[in-house]
Amino acid sequence: MGTRGDAGSAATLRSLPAVHELAGALDAPHALAVAAARRAIDEHRAAIRAGAAAPEDLLARARELLAEMERGSLRRVINATGVILHTNLGRAPLPAVAREAVLRAAEGYSNLELDLERGERGSRIAHVEELLCELTGAEAAIVVNNGAGAVLLAAAALAGPGRGIVVARGQLVEIGGGFRIPEVIAESGARLVEVGTTNRTRIADYIRALEAHDDIGAIMRVHQSNFRTVGFVEEVPVEALCELGVPVIDDVGSGWLASQPGLIEEEPVIGASVAAGAALVCCSGDKLLGGPQAGLIVGRRDAVAAARRHPLARALRIDKLSLAALEATLRLYRDPERAAREIPVLAMLAIDEETLAERAARLAAAIGPRASVSRASAKAGGGSLPLLELEGPVVALEGDPDALARALRAHDPPVIARIHDGRVLLDPRTLGDDELELVAAAARGALDSG
Repeated sequence: MGTRGDAGSAATLRSLPAVHELAGALDAPHALAVAAARRAIDEHRAAIRAGAAAPEDLLARARELLAEMERGSLRRVINATGVILHTNLGRAPLPAVAREAVLRAAEGYSNLELDLERGERGSRIAHVEELLCELTGAEAAIVVNNGAGAVLLAAAALAGPGRGIVVARGQLVEIGGGFRIPEVIAESGARLVEVGTTNRTRIADYIRALEAHDDIGAIMRVHQSNFRTVGFVEEVPVEALCELGVPVIDDVGSGWLASQPGLIEEEPVIGASVAAGAALVCCSGDKLLGGPQAGLIVGRRDAVAAARRHPLARALRIDKLSLAALEATLRLYRDPERAAREIPVLAMLAIDEETLAERAARLAAAIGPRASVSRASAKAGGGSLPLLELEGPVVALEGDPDALARALRAHDPPVIARIHDGRVLLDPRTLGDDELELVAAAARGALDSG
């Protein structure tokens, strides 16, 4: 026998409008209106059956759902975390000139693979190869769609099916997203030859491996981009590896061009590996280089030619929008002072304490009495410079940290903060001057809501 509550729930369920009736009240294309109406009714029905509070205004809820459906999934967010190369937020923000270059390339057709002078088919890599060679001292260059793709192509081109690639055990790292160097080498068709130990590898280890195997295609050196081994450690510099008579693939990771000498001493410089004689030097375009997602390969002419000829080169090729952004970013590096000013990643790394303090004070004042200036450490992020601590002023919010962070994410545009020691922190290092008022408005709304 049912209860009065059951009877009431049944009556409420029967009173729900039909999908077509609710959809008819929405100002939207039919299919979209039906989808929003169905979701609103389904939510309402599930809440009633669960005994939970259902939205009082079903039409208003349908309109909210419709707005969510009409809004694109990939959205601009404001990075207040202090993590400069935040992988979840797209890593490096592009310089203004790169954004403009993307717009031009997207507006219509382009000479992506057309030689305008000869009127014949050209190479998309030609748009950046000369620049890369100029900036790194390499003889040739090729660009693919990401850093992992660059390492995969390099391994496949220089070793390929059945041949060995020598790697120190301390460099068999996971480079992000579950991709591990042994798996990348396996996918290239090459055979992994491990040498040394986790913490110490000497030149003699490489020599013994070369003597024991007559089918070694390359030696691969992998920079510990996202961690460091300290203490009782030893590794062989790239210069010594290049003297062993076998092609060297140097995965330097973050793409540091040393546009600001002295700022970062621990990061390997692309040009230094080229000068040492590495056959191929690989790195990402969207980390310390400060450009779009891309995988850069520079080095000897014969080695780059082998990479160009490999079938993977087409499968991994870079698209026109990323290529336009990369070219514009690389052009900035011709003037190191301009690069330091206009490439956001470089500017965030080098920003001075006075500017940060002024931003933090403005932000806290705009939020109100429940915001205060404190201190914390920002990070490079993105698998770069794991030991670097960028200590500076931040704005801390009073209140339930989880609720505040959730409310900030619900703002338009969403504001992504970080929680540290039970407080929500807003870091001015990763905020532009034009974003401070947007963040302040989002913080005021989050504090008022709860």
